[in-house]
Amino acid sequence: MNKKLIPCIFLYNKIAIRSYDDTRVLSTDPVALAKECEAKGADALFVMDLSGNDTEHEEAIDMIRGICEAVTIPVYGAGNVKRSEDIKKLLYAGCTKASLNFSKADNIALTEDVSKRFGKDKLIASVANLVELNENKDILEQYVSEILFMTYTSAPDACKAISLPVIALVPDDDALDNNGMPEEELKKLVKLCKIENISGISGDVIGHDLDNILVIRNKLKEKGLYIDAADYGVSNARWSDMKTIADSDGLVPVVVQDYKNDEVLMVAYMNEEAYLKTLSTGQMHYYSRSRKKLWQKGEESGHFQNLKSLYIDCDKDTLLAKVEQIGVACHTGNRTCFYTNIYEKETAVSSNPLKVFDQVMDVILDRKANPKEGSYTNYLFDKGLDKILKKLGEEATEIVIAAKNPNPNEVKYEICDLLYHMMVLMAERGITWEEITEELAKR
Repeated sequence: MNKKLIPCIFLYNKIAIRSYDDTRVLSTDPVALAKECEAKGADALFVMDLSGNDTEHEEAIDMIRGICEAVTIPVYGAGNVKRSEDIKKLLYAGCTKASLNFSKADNIALTEDVSKRFGKDKLIASVANLVELNENKDILEQYVSEILFMTYTSAPDACKAISLPVIALVPDDDALDNNGMPEEELKKLVKLCKIENISGISGDVIGHDLDNILVIRNKLKEKGLYIDAADYGVSNARWSDMKTIADSDGLVPVVVQDYKNDEVLMVAYMNEEAYLKTLSTGQMHYYSRSRKKLWQKGEESGHFQNLKSLYIDCDKDTLLAKVEQIGVACHTGNRTCFYTNIYEKETAVSSNPLKVFDQVMDVILDRKANPKEGSYTNYLFDKGLDKILKKLGEEATEIVIAAKNPNPNEVKYEICDLLYHMMVLMAERGITWEEITEELAKR
């Protein structure tokens, strides 16, 4: 099992503080701190909401949503859980998992309900000590997927007591900050991580000094307890196995796609150095044939590409990278390098449903920006939100009526009417299809 390194971000009054009981400021920009954690090599993040009232709680949820949107690693949300809706808020904000605090009786009482509602794989339990663990062992093993164990010294005993994966919360000392990790402390961490169901390390030891992430990772790698992206890539497709282009100084072409909609963005080339750099950093690096050197996509333009997945074809002579494209892919300013149409056969229906939604939305947005006389879409915009909502209600009712009709085509037609009016509402309120599909993916 790969041992995850998971810093904690404690949110309090829109800032990040050092811990539950230490309100000294760690960062005034928690979103930037989250991005730094990812850049330093964190495998996931705990974000703890320490807000004191409902207003602060809603502000913290918004900030957690911002963190989830800013990073590509999993985010585990925790804190201020009083009812099942609070778990829902954390998951809908984008958290991969939400945490229940088993030091609170009301959180224990929620466990079965939220596990059945959202799935066991969406829940972590924060457990303070062995007494708490043993008292709740049955419900933990039945309804949660992982434990955050708060007492570092008895973490090995916790692993013996339960079969679930255990993330150990490791404390820090102010004296260790920015002074590196003592060898004795590293030995203790490695010994702990050798226990099979220790799934990760969290806590102040890597939250206060993010450079410790790399220190701990390297020590775990020495013992075969951590495999990073570069190791994974090399072990599954060694560069020496690839068939490079003849007389190309060892280059392999890379086709680059948008990971969300599979749009082909560009084609570039990698040598071994670019390949390993891409895998170790998670950002796309290529070899420039004209400049004869390694380059990172976005190093000058800011239009970076974050690697989501990398494939090799059956002949091992071409790579396929699926990326998150920041900005545009082409140096001309176009979204994709493939913007020049040479030939296109006219077809009656687009084969890509998402493209149809995008095309209809583009027309609606164009009508909003450039009104056209006689346009029904402009009529709706002119009449305003209440008219749009009235039409949505009417179309929803017509779907219900059509569903009672034996002809299924009637339902199809009414659903299309509803979708159109829904898109007008989306345009009116500034909501995009990308936001909708991202929200659906979280559920």
